Amino acid sequence: MVIAKPGLDGHDRGAKIIARALRDAGMEVIYTGLHQTPEQIVETAVQEDADAVGISILSGAHMTLVPRILDGLRANEADDVLVVVGGTIPDDDADELKQLGVAAVFTPGAPTSEIVDFLRGAVGA
Repeated sequence: MVIAKPGLDGHDRGAKIIARALRDAGMEVIYTGLHQTPEQIVETAVQEDADAVGISILSGAHMTLVPRILDGLRANEADDVLVVVGGTIPDDDADELKQLGVAAVFTPGAPTSEIVDFLRGAVGA
């Protein structure tokens, strides 16, 4: 599982909490750190042969950055990588992201157990 913070968003507490919860649940987690480009996120997912990528975004740029990540994964023949998004995502945008290929959108306050259970079910982790 790759946890990534794309763009200029500098708030990573939630990403770190999710990364820790996934690790504590027995998953291998790679946290990319702050200010990653979509291309860097795709490169990490491909190099690490990730089953899933979790994108944490609070900046409002999700409708620009997430499609670039999805396109990058497809371009690298990694379209089997599950993509989930967490952050302040309006419902209409969440629906559109799902239509583009995002498996799930988790908003602030989502229980970590719900995220862990979803990923276990989706990737067999």
